[in-house]
Amino acid sequence: MNAKLVLADGTTFSGKSFGYDASISGEVVFNTGMVGYTESLTDPSYFGQILCLTYPLVGNYGVPEKILSNGFIKNFESHKIQVKGLVVNDYSYNYSHHAAVKSLGDWLKEEKIPAITGIDVRALTKHLREKGAMLGKIIIDSKDLSFYDPNLENLVEGVSIHKPVRYGKGKKIVLVDCGVKNNILANFVSRGFEVIRVPWNYDFLGSELDFDGLFISNGPGDPAMCTSTIKNIRAALEKEIPIFGICLGNQLLALAAGAKTYKLKYGHRSQNQPVYIVGEKKCFITSQNHGFAVQESTLSKEWEAWMRNANDDTNEGIMHKTKPFFSVQFHPEANPGPVDTEFLFDEFKKVLK
Repeated sequence: MNAKLVLADGTTFSGKSFGYDASISGEVVFNTGMVGYTESLTDPSYFGQILCLTYPLVGNYGVPEKILSNGFIKNFESHKIQVKGLVVNDYSYNYSHHAAVKSLGDWLKEEKIPAITGIDVRALTKHLREKGAMLGKIIIDSKDLSFYDPNLENLVEGVSIHKPVRYGKGKKIVLVDCGVKNNILANFVSRGFEVIRVPWNYDFLGSELDFDGLFISNGPGDPAMCTSTIKNIRAALEKEIPIFGICLGNQLLALAAGAKTYKLKYGHRSQNQPVYIVGEKKCFITSQNHGFAVQESTLSKEWEAWMRNANDDTNEGIMHKTKPFFSVQFHPEANPGPVDTEFLFDEFKKVLK
């Protein structure tokens, strides 16, 4: 079917539908990674967004079978596709890979996710870089609809679990699920952690849970919406419980510590973002997916900027000067992407009592 992508400023791109034939709206963002569409599409941090993949050929290696391991799916980042829609330049209708069991198009249709091919993704990305991430809609067969702004909602509530779940054995940590990726769970379990995964607004200190540390996960949307999470993290800071955060977890930890966050113009979404340690000549290549960042100037004197993005100097991590609290804006667990910073899971284990 004929399809088109319409941005809030009126810019329109025409193409063909290859996913579920229904119109959809959301926030249009882009990812510059070359591979990893199965992981990206199932990443809860994309909830509410229409994802544009800048690599020109998409779908050529199909979609693998879901494999359950240790209570979670190991080759997808959540149990379903999280994006609202997908935009690509050239969809490969023929796929070939030893692990593939279906095409990308069939998977999208099964999960009722619209997708459009034939779009000049370079022109679209340049437009979003200049104007900033904006609302948009994929219109299939001329069936129009209104624009939808996901940033006006608490998206975390839509991707978090509803009751606690446990994984693994060993050092006990509470994992606040704001939209956690499965490979984060895998990294903790493989290192000998018992993970107590709780909902985003769960009062873990008011419960009878026994644990050694606190982890705050990645997730979608504006961190300021998560008032209950921020309140609970602040209480954990007062009790000096070791804390580690990733992505949204970096922003939530900063907010709990009294700092502020802000929306980036078009965010960081790729697997090749360079990050350096402040004050050191050491740089890592990281996987990232976020649209908000910590405003470093609002950090109190007890905290310091730990890492920054080498491209635009935005914050990529914070650390308390004397206590075991730290977080990063990128994804050390990757999937997809490099594992340069996977050692951070080991560093967290070292600070647990």
